[in-house]
Amino acid sequence: MTAQRPPRRPADFLAANRGGGLATMLDQRGGALFAYAAWRAGLKPSHLSLLNLVLGIGVSAGVIAYIPAAREGYPWWPVAIAALVLWQAAYMIDCADGQLARVTGTGSDAGARVDVLCDIAIQASVVAVVVAVTDAYTPAVPAWCGAAFAALWMTNLVTAVMAKEDASISMVTSTSLPVRLVKLVRDYGFVIAVIALALLVPGLMWVVMLGFGAVNALFLLASIAVNARASLR
Repeated sequence: MTAQRPPRRPADFLAANRGGGLATMLDQRGGALFAYAAWRAGLKPSHLSLLNLVLGIGVSAGVIAYIPAAREGYPWWPVAIAALVLWQAAYMIDCADGQLARVTGTGSDAGARVDVLCDIAIQASVVAVVVAVTDAYTPAVPAWCGAAFAALWMTNLVTAVMAKEDASISMVTSTSLPVRLVKLVRDYGFVIAVIALALLVPGLMWVVMLGFGAVNALFLLASIAVNARASLR
């Protein structure tokens, strides 16, 4: 049996990515750089997962903590730009842990669970940012809207896990550019960029919350319909 050739450059890690939307593919490229650096440093995939956790939640906590100062008149733009850069960096690290595991053969069931659990924690913190900013700047939005947004956000994670278990059913299989552009509304890399940029005009965060909430609600209903139809054949 021929021994696996050790990785020599970031491109070796990028080749092991599992794809994604247009925005996520950019993060996969950044993730290859992080994966290569982690390999050179002797780190394991779970080290990257935990680094992603600390960075992602730290950014969200910082944004929420800044709200009182912003309400006193301090500008949002430095925080918005920092959130944009650091959330994307955290997502690149999230992409990197899988690349590192696949290229080096150091993945494990426990490591995969750590990755998923860290993703859930970070995304819950991003949801908290959206709801907190909306509540601070648009208190007229009913509380149930924030609760529904938080619950529907998890549609992406649940359907992603289901897709890994059974990829035989897909609502849209086309990989054409127009379809990929439409799918950006459910691309995590794109979504966190929109949320970060929305901090520049925090009074409009409610639009982001209701917009992405509606998209996830429609996708959930469509997923139920497609899978129900398949199960009743």
